Amino acid sequence: MKKVAYLASRVTIPGSMIRRTDAFEHDFMMDALRSPFRARGLEVVDVCWDDPKVDWTQFEAAIIGTTWDYWDRLEEFLAALDAIGKQTRLYNPADLVRWNSRKTYLRDLEAKGARLIPTLWLDTCGEAEAKAAFDALGADTVVFKRQVGAGAKDQHKLSRGEAVPQMKHPMMAQPFLPMIQKEGELSFIFIDGEFCHALIKRAQPGDYRIQSSYGGREEGLHPSADDLAAARTILSALDEAPLYGRVDMLRGEDGALLLMELEVIEPYLYPKEGPDLGERMAAAVAKRIGAA
Repeated sequence: MKKVAYLASRVTIPGSMIRRTDAFEHDFMMDALRSPFRARGLEVVDVCWDDPKVDWTQFEAAIIGTTWDYWDRLEEFLAALDAIGKQTRLYNPADLVRWNSRKTYLRDLEAKGARLIPTLWLDTCGEAEAKAAFDALGADTVVFKRQVGAGAKDQHKLSRGEAVPQMKHPMMAQPFLPMIQKEGELSFIFIDGEFCHALIKRAQPGDYRIQSSYGGREEGLHPSADDLAAARTILSALDEAPLYGRVDMLRGEDGALLLMELEVIEPYLYPKEGPDLGERMAAAVAKRIGAA
């Protein structure tokens, strides 16, 4: 049976002593993939991206999965992907990952017509820069996010006049939109360029972070034609369809969706809300490696 690597990390791999609290999402993904891949003569094996003992040539392909420590080791991660990509097929490819790893990619998508939340890019974010962001954005509450980051790590929601915490990374600043608490964040999952499923992610009462590690919850969604079209437009801005992609969006005051993130590195793809995900992933990988 041919092998396909599912790239994990020391904070998500089963049995790790430093496993994240949300690493059950890794298990959900593996459960969704194993059977459909096996039906095509493929064995999915989860392996840490930074394991020096791995011979990547033994795999027909490598899928970037739960590499949820890359943002603190970006250059090391990108170098590892370059090396893996020279030894086997890598999905998504290293060049796309490199572009997507810094949230400044959003500027490229905006230039192609994507609607974004107003954003300030702060390569240095000390107290003066943070305080100036409120006036520049015309907002009394601002969210500061790392330009290289995920999962709301080192993210801060500040109101005008509050003490500014230390922010040692390059940041992006956006006005806080209450719609994240009223409706939630909409996610659209695409496999091989085709729509697979959608969901809505909501924060627990009193919070605004929708990740499961903060108590966020998810619910499957049948998107409207207009909402789905907005998500498709984002994905179509890429030169070619990635193996997988997740488009995260938030509704603006005019009712149209605004792009939060285009995730094509290591997004969780919510197999519980998309029961066809495993089958679609298996079919797409088998087609790409000639095992269909």
